Amino acid sequence: MEPIVQADVAAFGTGRSEMANAMIEQSGLRLRPDRARGRAAGINPSGRYEPVSRHVFDDGWESLEELPPFKTEVQVERPRTIITRNSSPDISFDRSVNPYRGCEHGCVYCFARPTHAYMGLSPGLDFEARLFAKPDAARLLDKELSKEGYTPRTIAIGTNTDPYQPIEKQYRIMREILEVLEARGHPVGIVTKAALVTRDIDILARMAQRGLAKVALSVTTMDRRLARTMEPRAATPTKRLETIRQLTDAGIPTSVLVAPIIPGLNDQELERILDSARAAGAREAGYVVLRLPLEVAPIFKDWLLRNYPDRYRHVISLIRSMRDGKDYDAEWGKRMKGAGPYAWQIGRRFEIAAKKLGLNTQRLSLRTDQFVAGKHSEQLMLL
Repeated sequence: MEPIVQADVAAFGTGRSEMANAMIEQSGLRLRPDRARGRAAGINPSGRYEPVSRHVFDDGWESLEELPPFKTEVQVERPRTIITRNSSPDISFDRSVNPYRGCEHGCVYCFARPTHAYMGLSPGLDFEARLFAKPDAARLLDKELSKEGYTPRTIAIGTNTDPYQPIEKQYRIMREILEVLEARGHPVGIVTKAALVTRDIDILARMAQRGLAKVALSVTTMDRRLARTMEPRAATPTKRLETIRQLTDAGIPTSVLVAPIIPGLNDQELERILDSARAAGAREAGYVVLRLPLEVAPIFKDWLLRNYPDRYRHVISLIRSMRDGKDYDAEWGKRMKGAGPYAWQIGRRFEIAAKKLGLNTQRLSLRTDQFVAGKHSEQLMLL
């Protein structure tokens, strides 16, 4: 996306952000605000594997005004397997399940956006508006858990796209997955931004009593305006804190994840978020520094220029100070926390605040000794 690269150079030069915004507008990459209403991404570039690129221009037919807004479309995906394995040394789980591909929450910073390129779609607005649901997920999960030699370990859900995004109300895939895990006595850890997780408190509370479930709420900011522009279809910050309270009151171990921390934009809220989450009942906490892999970098830069042009140079400069001068460094051990003085400062602030609030005094380990192996559960054959 060369126009974004050129705009970035201009933003740091004499032209500043005004020229950078003008360059992107003239390039044809940026969509009209009415077409992208309610979305975070303002561009919809072709995926990196596509042989063509997309540009908006007037072809003389005066038909641009007739283009409709981007509406959410959902396709059914039929994968052969549902458990994804990983061997990354800097994350705490080795397996995960993703009920959906793409996410209607539309968080502009989402590191999962580049995965849409594998579907021949854009990591921009397509990621937010053209989604894939996996209705066979529960059946496939039970099949994989029943394989001979399967060794149970915590399955992480919500580490890529949110399992409780709005379309879950209709598809209810996550609830079916929890039914399988409860029947199997299998541990699960969930990360979400959605209040919809409270719908499944009945199952999660039963599993928590057996030491099989925990939930983490991702809280990025307490600023409603920032949240609205940065993660437009996720629950409000207040609603997420209420969700922590409801889960905690139900006996479900709940933590808060301050992610991502964006220097110069929301990093000053770190202590406030931790304090608010602790008051709501959270007992554990974590944080992740902003990650900008592949297409996420230009999408985030365009968003920043549109919404906070006066902060552009400061934010990007701080990001690069934590990434050895680059927009992103994928090196294990650095990608989640960053490196350098500013990253070190964030880490120390987190540690001091967490200690002061009594967070992370004990780390909960879920149980694996209740796992029920063997053939498919009879009740699940009806799914």
